[in-house]
Amino acid sequence: MKLVIAIIQPHKLEQVKEELYKAEVNLITVSEVLGHGRQKGVTEVYRGAKETGNLLRKIRLEIAVNDNFLEPTVRAITRGAKTGETGDGKIFVLDLPECIRIRTGETGGVAIG
Repeated sequence: MKLVIAIIQPHKLEQVKEELYKAEVNLITVSEVLGHGRQKGVTEVYRGAKETGNLLRKIRLEIAVNDNFLEPTVRAITRGAKTGETGDGKIFVLDLPECIRIRTGETGGVAIG
């Protein structure tokens, strides 16, 4: 089991979700976050407003997957989020030692979905 964490541009969220659904990845957690990478201090346009500063609006996706869904998940995020410009984001893949479904008590890959 793996936990995929992706930081993407806010305006790419819908495209990433579409690509994930095509890859049959339907379980996703989305959070609005602030941060910066190498583009710090660069002015960005978000929803028609220019923003400058150290912290830029980003979207954080968290997706728990069984090992056989790892590559399709990473490919889907990359396809949906890539513009080729600085600030497209990052994908982190972490080992997920356990998953427990609260409702049933199921554990492991079965609990992921």
